Amino acid sequence: MSNKFDNYGAISTVYDKINAKVDYRAWADFVEKCFEKHLHEKPELLLDLACGTGSMTLELAKRGYDMIGVDGSYDMLNIAYDRKFDLELKNDVLFLLQDMREFELYGTVGAVTCCLDSINYLTEDGDIEKCFSLVHNYLDPDGLFLFDVNTPHKFEHIYGNNSYVYEEEDCGTGNFCVWQNFYDSDSGLCDFSLTVFEREEGSELYARRDEVQTERCYNREKIEKALEDTGFELIGFYSDFEFTPAGDTDERWYIVARAKK
Repeated sequence: MSNKFDNYGAISTVYDKINAKVDYRAWADFVEKCFEKHLHEKPELLLDLACGTGSMTLELAKRGYDMIGVDGSYDMLNIAYDRKFDLELKNDVLFLLQDMREFELYGTVGAVTCCLDSINYLTEDGDIEKCFSLVHNYLDPDGLFLFDVNTPHKFEHIYGNNSYVYEEEDCGTGNFCVWQNFYDSDSGLCDFSLTVFEREEGSELYARRDEVQTERCYNREKIEKALEDTGFELIGFYSDFEFTPAGDTDERWYIVARAKK
């Protein structure tokens, strides 16, 4: 199987800026609350699947966990790797370039996180089951799988066929990104046509890079069935970090499941 997640070079340079409002500290707090609620003891080794530029990986590492970060994008992992050394962490952080549908670890982990709608990037038939099966395989018995998805409401009412522009606020000279959404409700697929303009160092010129990303909309029934079919017990389906039950108008769902072995 070829790595379908290796073409995120254009977005990697502005990814963290576009997602600057994501509160990874609060997200990590939620993860640790789940550990307290559902595990007999705090896990030592965690996997952050589809870790991107390492924001959640490194936030959890700062809290004392040994971390493995897996991502399919070389460009994203380059950024994560540099950030790791900037922090001078005392505990282990290992980054691996692997497709989330066929990753391999050296042993099991106590919990797996998969953040910022990475599951939605599993777009082909059977992809979500392949990923969940591997997560189950590499989890300790009763280990937790914590992930989120963009909801049907978001695909239909926020993404749709809308266009968005991000521009750095740097006296009008920063990088900017333009993307156009194309959502097909019949297939559940949403294409994001991205164009990034990045100012060349010491120049008034901008380099243009284009790429297309695709997400699939998964409803609650599909997610629950995929978890059941791959050996998980569903623990919670939430709309926020306060364990509020998920609703039909949420833009993001947070799911917690336990590996039954």
